[in-house]
Amino acid sequence: MDEKTPSRVTRRDVFRASAGAAAVLAAAGAPIIATAAPALADKGQGLPGSTLHAEPLIPARNRGMILYSVRDRITAAPDNTGVPYGFAQVLEAVAKCGYKEVEFAGYTQHESILGRQITPTEIRALLDANGLVANGTHTTINPTTFEQEMDIAQTLGMKNIGTGGDPSGSRYKADWDAAADVWNDLGRKAKKRGLRLYTHNHHDAYDFLLDAGPLDANGRPTRSTGLRKLEYFFGITDPRYVFFEMDIYWAYVARFRHQTYTDKRGNTQTDLFDPILTVAPQTTRFPLFHAKDGVRNPAAGDGYDMTALGVGDINFQQFFEVIGEQNFHHANWENDNAPGGAANPGQSLQQAQISYTNMSELTIYRK
Repeated sequence: MDEKTPSRVTRRDVFRASAGAAAVLAAAGAPIIATAAPALADKGQGLPGSTLHAEPLIPARNRGMILYSVRDRITAAPDNTGVPYGFAQVLEAVAKCGYKEVEFAGYTQHESILGRQITPTEIRALLDANGLVANGTHTTINPTTFEQEMDIAQTLGMKNIGTGGDPSGSRYKADWDAAADVWNDLGRKAKKRGLRLYTHNHHDAYDFLLDAGPLDANGRPTRSTGLRKLEYFFGITDPRYVFFEMDIYWAYVARFRHQTYTDKRGNTQTDLFDPILTVAPQTTRFPLFHAKDGVRNPAAGDGYDMTALGVGDINFQQFFEVIGEQNFHHANWENDNAPGGAANPGQSLQQAQISYTNMSELTIYRK
C-alpha cells in the first residue's frame, strides 16, 4: 500500500477494536467501565445560524436488553469465578452497563442461591433497587394460563406481555385465521389490564404462505401469491390489541433466506423482504425490538453470524432513524450466543457492556 494513502477504517473496525479491548481487560481481571455517551451538541451549536443539533437515536430510558442473553449467569449456581450470578447480582451488573430496561425470558434462578426459588415480588424489588424497568417478557401465551401470566407481568411492572414464538407455524391461511381469533381475544383482555400483547418473530414468520395454485391431497394450496405469513397476520389482527416485536437480526435473515416463491402458474418469482418497509407504515404496532447484530456470512445457512451490537453489519442507524417514533420504540439488545460457558463465564456480560456502549452512540440530527 502507498504510505501516502490512508487506510479505510470502518464503523465495524472501530467497534471490533472496542470489543477486543474489552476482552483483553476482562482477561486481565480489570473491570470494564461503561464509556460515556457521545458528546451531543446543544441546539444551535455549530455553524453560525445553524439550528441543527444531535440527540441520541435511542433515548437512554428506552435502551434495554433481554435477559436471555445472560441466561447462563442468571441460572448459574454460586461459584468462585468472580462473575455475577443470579438475579440480584446480574441485574446490578446490567444496570452498571447503563441499561434502563430489561425484557424477561423466565423468572427462575438456581435454587441454591436462596434455598428456594425466587418470587416475582422479590425480582420486582431487585429491579426497583437497580433503577430498572421491565419492558416485556417472552412467556407462554395461551388462554388457559393468560390471566396468571398477566398477574406476573404486572407484579414486575410491565406494560407489554409477549412470547418468543410465532402465533402459528403453519403456511396456510386457515391456521393463521384461527390464531388471529385467539390473539385478538387475548389482546382485548390485556388492554383491559393496561398491557399490550405482542409476538416476537424469527425468520420463518416471514416465509411465504401457501395460498394459491393446485391443491394437494388434503385440499390445501401448494403455491403462493407472494404474501408472507406474518404480513397476513398484520392484516387480520386488531391494531388496538395485537402488537409486534421485530427481531432485527432474524428479519435480515428472512431477507437472505426467503427470496423466492412459486406462483399459481408454477413460475418462480423473486421478492426481497425489507424489514424497514415492513415496520415504517405501521411503526406504532412495534413497541419493542430485538437489537441483535450479525456479521454477513453468505456461507452460513442464515447468511449472518450473531455478534455483539455494533460489531456486525446490520445498519441500526438507518433502521431506527427511518422507522421514526424514537420516543415510542424500545430497543432490547440480544445475542443468543453470548454465553461463553465454562471457558469464559464472563462473556455474556462483556457483550452486554459492548452492546450498550454502541447502542448509546447511535445519534440522530434534528433541526
